[in-house]
Amino acid sequence: MGNCQKQCDVSCFFWSPLCRLAYHANGSPSCHERLKPIGALVAILRVLAIPVLLLFVGACSDESDVSTSTTGTTTSASGSGGSAGASTSGSTSTSSSASAGGASTTGGAGGGGGGLGHSTLRFVALGDGGEGNPLQYKVAQAVKAVCEERGGCEFALYLGDNIYFSGVTGVDDIQFQTKFEMPYAILPFRFFVALGNHDYGGNGLGLEFWKAQAQVDYTFLSQKWTLPSRYYAFHTPDEAGAPNTVTAGFFAIDTNAILWLGDDDQRQWLKDEIAQSKGWKVAFGHHPYVSNGKHGVAGKYDGVAGNPVYSGDTIKSFMEDAVCGHIDVYICGHDHNREWLLPTCGTEFIVSGTAAKTAALANQGPLSFYKTDQKGGFLLVEMSEYSFLGTFYDEDGVPEFSRSFTK
Repeated sequence: MGNCQKQCDVSCFFWSPLCRLAYHANGSPSCHERLKPIGALVAILRVLAIPVLLLFVGACSDESDVSTSTTGTTTSASGSGGSAGASTSGSTSTSSSASAGGASTTGGAGGGGGGLGHSTLRFVALGDGGEGNPLQYKVAQAVKAVCEERGGCEFALYLGDNIYFSGVTGVDDIQFQTKFEMPYAILPFRFFVALGNHDYGGNGLGLEFWKAQAQVDYTFLSQKWTLPSRYYAFHTPDEAGAPNTVTAGFFAIDTNAILWLGDDDQRQWLKDEIAQSKGWKVAFGHHPYVSNGKHGVAGKYDGVAGNPVYSGDTIKSFMEDAVCGHIDVYICGHDHNREWLLPTCGTEFIVSGTAAKTAALANQGPLSFYKTDQKGGFLLVEMSEYSFLGTFYDEDGVPEFSRSFTK
């Protein structure tokens, strides 16, 4: 499998499955050569699309400045089992109901896209799903229904604890099938995967560091699972999403390594990636920076302060140095709740750890727009060039809470 990685760079890898076909063709040309016919076809289609685009520009010229002039945020909650917390002053508003198909916002999120010529980027985020239990299947059904209703999703961000309770023993471990491939077989898009503490073994202690490599290697055997390294970045539209979708960078963080090792190399990597990235910047990982769940706030995880490792001091330091104010949104799991925290340190923090289980909220102190521990569920995100709309859905596909903000 090492030869595969030598043949193709990361950008080509994300053309899966075409690139993977090139990987496994003995003596075949590189994946770039195999994709040249695809590139030519795309070029032809773009030329043919120019007249249509010109008609669209003429029809929409009176509205082309809507996204750029949008400011502020909008928040709404359905009141279906969760609780709306404090609201920010100024431009944020709170209402008591959300539309059945997910809220809409000025600037185009959830509609036709916020920037002229750009489509909406739509994806889901969910974590702590590696159970293979009925709830995991039910949440997957809800994801399928909501994505189809909203016009299709491009991918999923999978937020760690992918295989309970102690990860996998190798790429041929049957748990990849029973706890990932089978529950999500009905979903037609890729999952960009982050690692959690249970993926590092030890029944969640996370100290069997060699176990993570099997989940990385499984990337080359699956059409759905995407984890090219312990931590990595991908970008839209270059490596995911439709060709004309919004510009965004996504950064998968290995928080278990940060928790135990500090991982200064990962910290510098993230800083370098952010500096080179354009547009929206979305980080995703397993452990929270702030949360009202059982695990709670980095620096005093599980109510314990003063332990430099177990308390999450290393994660607190990492977040405050490399994430706060540099990343627009950080989405995580670990706590088996859904929660949208008030913006902290210049970044929005979201918890979506209910793909297969729930746990009671512990109310650790951070202020939140919304939090619930009642049902399984997931987060749907609809991004335009200038606006970010997130909607929590429960395991039945019922919208619970929506919040939008602009860039």
